[in-house]
Amino acid sequence: MSWFKAIAAAAVLQALTFSAAQAGENLDAIKSAGVLKIGTEGTYAPFTFHDGEGKLVGFDVEIGEAVAEKLGVKAEFIEGKWDGLIAGLDVERYDVVINQVGITDARKQKYDFSDPYIASKAVLIVRDSNDDIKGFEDLSGKKAAQSLTSNFGKLAVEAGAELVGTDGFDQSIQLVLTRRADATINDSLSYLDFKKQKPDAPVKVVAEKANADHSGILVRKGDPELVAALNEALADIKADGTYQAISDKYFGQDVSN
Repeated sequence: MSWFKAIAAAAVLQALTFSAAQAGENLDAIKSAGVLKIGTEGTYAPFTFHDGEGKLVGFDVEIGEAVAEKLGVKAEFIEGKWDGLIAGLDVERYDVVINQVGITDARKQKYDFSDPYIASKAVLIVRDSNDDIKGFEDLSGKKAAQSLTSNFGKLAVEAGAELVGTDGFDQSIQLVLTRRADATINDSLSYLDFKKQKPDAPVKVVAEKANADHSGILVRKGDPELVAALNEALADIKADGTYQAISDKYFGQDVSN
């Protein structure tokens, strides 16, 4: 039995050593190649999209470029549809995914994440002339423009609102603006992007949920050296003002917390 335990312990140690070495080799390979390959959608404004000239731009694109620069390499973006984007990491099409990927317990079972670099909250949006709705509790009996199956829709129902079904944020805002709905509960980042594009739009946020949803850079499981390097890069771009400048450009404020 002692002999068997010794063999088993050696095998476990060898596996751990191999895993750690393999993880370190991934970061070494990235630096040796001079390229950080980043999976992203390219169709998800303002995070990753193509401008009028066809250039890939966006908040996550600039974050990826800044992180790659801190690693001493260039960012190479590989675009794919959301349905298969994360799976592309499994087959090593790229090294990381940067695409406002929410940090969830389910994803953490299979993947690793960097430290959070985006925080979004559920906010309650009304016309700026509306003084009747000051908080979520005031939605009772009011019309809320919502995607019917979304978590935001569920929040509105819990608050006692009557739902007016929509396809998403843009339609929800339009219904509020045209007075066909009293309010919408939606994503704080979508609201900030909308107000950045249309600062004179007569809408306002009157309340927000305390708990935020966080997003991070997605990495294959078992690559601690790469995760540590990404975390250091994120900390550096926050410390030197790069993150603030990118965040201000797309949202008008820091969206990291």
